[in-house]
Amino acid sequence: MLRFSQVQGQSKRLFFGALVSIVHTYFGFLDRNTLILEHHNIKETLVIAKIRKLSGIDKKILKILLIPSERISSHALAAKLGLPRTTIQRRRKYLEKHFLEFAYFLKLHELGYRRVDLLIYTGGGDTLKIANKLLARDEVVYVGRSIGEHTIDLRAEVIIKDNSQLLDLLEEVKAMPSVKDVIWSEIVKIVGKKRSVPGSIIDNI
Repeated sequence: MLRFSQVQGQSKRLFFGALVSIVHTYFGFLDRNTLILEHHNIKETLVIAKIRKLSGIDKKILKILLIPSERISSHALAAKLGLPRTTIQRRRKYLEKHFLEFAYFLKLHELGYRRVDLLIYTGGGDTLKIANKLLARDEVVYVGRSIGEHTIDLRAEVIIKDNSQLLDLLEEVKAMPSVKDVIWSEIVKIVGKKRSVPGSIIDNI
């Protein structure tokens, strides 16, 4: 948020009109509607209040970046799309700031560990308290509330070494107050991976 004061009368209007035009012209990707002028006494507040709509170039970049295992440099991305590297760098930085998340994941199977989902039924009782208890456990890396299937209130992702550890964990979770039932699920083989978001959805955002 940028605050401006002590700009009077006609000069004030000309100043902000010129500022909006400069931002729109120079940054191209900003829509004029994203620039909102708020009047309060002698102060003017320029607020960039709305994330711009994604351009065709943004969508092309997203489709490449979201391909599984597709780690690509801005230089290679620019060559692939036939665009200046500075354009790619600017737009990629914006997309990574507002729309993309990036993280490294261990290849657990290479290290002898397994990733298992626990599907927990609480019957609606103390669900958040149970979730926090699960998060306090070292082997639990994620807990989320779920809807859809009425017998599943929480999904917890855990990292385990063997079945013995899994059975012990199941018994401990089942013993928690308000936990009605716990089942587990594990992916044993990935059949295939596609882009994390369908291209048709990217086209429509």
